[in-house]
Amino acid sequence: MSRFSSLPARHRFSLAWRVTALSSLLLLTLVALLIWLGHHHLTQQFANSRVAHHERQQREIRLALQRSADNLRQLAGLTASAAPLGEALSIGDVTAIDDALRDQWPPLQLEAGVDEVFVFDPLGRLLGHSGGNHPPLDIPVEGWVDEVLSSEAPMTTLRCGLTCQQFAAVPILLAGSSIGMVVLSRSLADVTREAREVSGSEVALLVAGYTGTNRLEASRQLSEWNGHLVALTSRETTLPLLERAARSAPIAELAKRPLNLSYAQRDLELSAVYMENDADWRSTGYFLLISDVTAQVVAIQKATNTLLLLGVAGWLAAQLLLLAILLGPMARLRRVAALLPALARRDFTEVRGKLPARTPRLSNEIDVVERATRTLANQLANLEASVTENSRQLAERIDELAHERDFVNSLLDTAQVFIVVHSQEGRIRRVNDYTRARLALKDSELIGRYFSDIFDQARHTALPGRFMAKDASFDSASSTPRQEEKTLQTADKRCCIVAWYHSVLPASPREEALCISVGLDITERKAAEERLIWLAERDPLTELFNRRYFQDALQNALLHNGEGAILLLDLDQFKEINELSGHHVGDHLLREVAETLFLNLGQRSIIARLGGDEFALLLEGVSSEQAISMAGYIHQLLSGIGFQSAGRKHHISASMGIALFPLHGRNPADLLASADMAMYKAKESTHQRWYLLSQAENAKDELQDRVYWVEQLHHALENDSFELMVQPIVRLADQDIKHYEVLLRLRHPDGNLIAPQHFIAIAEQSGLVVPLDRWVIQHSVQALGTLQDRGISLAVNLSGQSLHDLELKQYLTDELQRSGADPHHLILEVTETAAITDFSTARNVLQTVRDLGCRTALDDFGIGFSSFHYLGQLPVDYIKIDGSFIRSLLINPDSHTIVKAIADIAKGFGKQTIAEFVDQAPLLPILQGYGITYGQGFHVGKPLPLAQLLRG
Repeated sequence: MSRFSSLPARHRFSLAWRVTALSSLLLLTLVALLIWLGHHHLTQQFANSRVAHHERQQREIRLALQRSADNLRQLAGLTASAAPLGEALSIGDVTAIDDALRDQWPPLQLEAGVDEVFVFDPLGRLLGHSGGNHPPLDIPVEGWVDEVLSSEAPMTTLRCGLTCQQFAAVPILLAGSSIGMVVLSRSLADVTREAREVSGSEVALLVAGYTGTNRLEASRQLSEWNGHLVALTSRETTLPLLERAARSAPIAELAKRPLNLSYAQRDLELSAVYMENDADWRSTGYFLLISDVTAQVVAIQKATNTLLLLGVAGWLAAQLLLLAILLGPMARLRRVAALLPALARRDFTEVRGKLPARTPRLSNEIDVVERATRTLANQLANLEASVTENSRQLAERIDELAHERDFVNSLLDTAQVFIVVHSQEGRIRRVNDYTRARLALKDSELIGRYFSDIFDQARHTALPGRFMAKDASFDSASSTPRQEEKTLQTADKRCCIVAWYHSVLPASPREEALCISVGLDITERKAAEERLIWLAERDPLTELFNRRYFQDALQNALLHNGEGAILLLDLDQFKEINELSGHHVGDHLLREVAETLFLNLGQRSIIARLGGDEFALLLEGVSSEQAISMAGYIHQLLSGIGFQSAGRKHHISASMGIALFPLHGRNPADLLASADMAMYKAKESTHQRWYLLSQAENAKDELQDRVYWVEQLHHALENDSFELMVQPIVRLADQDIKHYEVLLRLRHPDGNLIAPQHFIAIAEQSGLVVPLDRWVIQHSVQALGTLQDRGISLAVNLSGQSLHDLELKQYLTDELQRSGADPHHLILEVTETAAITDFSTARNVLQTVRDLGCRTALDDFGIGFSSFHYLGQLPVDYIKIDGSFIRSLLINPDSHTIVKAIADIAKGFGKQTIAEFVDQAPLLPILQGYGITYGQGFHVGKPLPLAQLLRG
């Protein structure tokens, strides 16, 4: 060895050989790189296209769900707008409700695919049902009723349980008030079919997490996904694939990225679309789409194989060329290689005898190998095998340990939760980066301290040395993980609530058992829960208590045999403020009143907004005198509110009804009814703004008043004690009068004429308004027999109930024939509210009247805020613009816009317009400028008796 080490360095000769070898290696590397890049590019392009395809499928399915929900909401709106349903619900007639639903059920089921229809009253009770065998038990009916009726707006939702159903809930409105709710449900069969047609894939509908019943078909249950299949296409091929996929990946991962599977010698792609609109928190719905991507995978494989074939061919050609060049040197290398087994056999004499004793002057790498082999034969023969094996094993073990260490460290420091490792005595051994960042403490400030000293702010120990052998908050002797909540103050001085999960780490032979505590910050969740409780008890506009909370508080006071009073407060002229200044001004006024009441009376009473402009106060332990004093104080508070809008100052006042408990009622409903009656009596009063029911006063007085007016109406119908007045309707262009509106008056026994607003409501409630309408029609048609020769026409108002009078046509025909009056001179008017409330019936009645030759008019147009679309479908000749818009033309610019719009639309539909309440001369040029044909009001003509008009 010393002999060879002392030889001088020799020049190496075969540089060209080395260049050739390196070129061959570089060529092989480039070929391999090109093949990998080509395959990677094709695979990445395919993956991107499938992800884009998955996102497009998600959008299309969600769009299909939205279209289905919109269609269901429209169907629910049409169902709710049916007049028979609204009338039946208003009187609580379950049989009539079922009849109304039965009339609408066939087209809903056959044409729209609706599964079930439900009707609920404002208390969430089911009053009507069509379709299916049993009403649903797992939908939040009360929550839906509160949401829909409070907002008076429809809602749609999706709930997945045993099946996936879309629901649409729509309020049932009657006379502008919500009296109930209609709910329609429909399965996702149409959406599933549309998803299959759009995506070109097999489709399945999965519900995960549902535990409502154990009667599910076993073959449709996928236990790995904790779900069951509601629907699927091509069951024989699809179901086994889904069972296999359930064992391969969780369903949540499929919603993010498709899963590729090989099945039945085909390459398939499975993706999931999460139904975001699923409102059932107990379960989750997914659309599963199965696409065949075999052709794309085969194409990628073929392209890769082609690249591989070309690369291998080129590489082989280069190797053959190199082999031809290196043939001679390779022979020498083979000779050296043949000697290597001799080294393993420790036959070093043979090795030295067959190797050259001297190295040529111009040596190359092979010469160096021969010399090194000869020199190191003895050492390598004994040590090579053992050193190589030991080194390999050590390297593998080091790599494994390093990988495990890096994984654990990365996991601990990446997790956005508190992770603390501590001993059984509670001393901290390790924390993660998130914990250090939230506490703004270093390891040196945390390691060794007790867990409870840092993470339990509510616990205070006298001295650290008195810490118990085991942390009182965690039993390390138990292997079962447990959970608890503790308060923690972070570095930014904020107190947060942390949910801790404790478990014991397995002990090793060299180390003691440790405990790991994982903490999750749930402060925001706790705040959200408190906010939901607040919203359930509060009015969102004024932040006062709502009606539900007030009734509960009142019921609680009655249960504890308490005494006190409730004060019901209704703002005066609030409707006029809304109409003149807009609803946003009205809302601002309500907030001002609420804030004033709360700041001054919030500590002494429970204050609630019951709805609209009604407020209520619950005063416990007060006498009648104290309640009256409180009412006077509230009147002063409201008078002191300086509320201004659009340059106009509004004087705020309210009518207040006072009811004492338990004197005026022993339940919340009776007490509120008594207070409501007292409030209306306060409105009728002219000298004070409050009214306290006396001990003997109750609803019986109101009943007696109603009976009195019913008797008066019956007597007037039997004895013709009504009288007709007429008010001229003037053509604005030339002041010509050929058109009069008939007005009804009741002759009181004392000789005074009573306006209809005093008795018309009683007539509608008692069912006398239909014979009252007939009396007016009869006498008006008789008068037309005389007036029509002078070219005069009479307009008669029809009530909403007369629209449902099936004998109206025959009665009108008989009266026209009996009197000989020309039907062209008779104009029948209906109000916009009555027409839109039961649009279909109103349109049929008006068309029937026009078929007889009479003309028709739509009265009080504009106050119902109905769509102009209905105006084009109603067969009317005249549109009477409501007087509230006409009276405000001189002071409110918004009224100009509304009146002009009504006039233009009416003209476009070929209808003439009549302006009501024309009581000032400056209104005439404005109305003529807008193209309004007629005017009616005290300025152009006051009412006069019909008999005077007949006398000429």
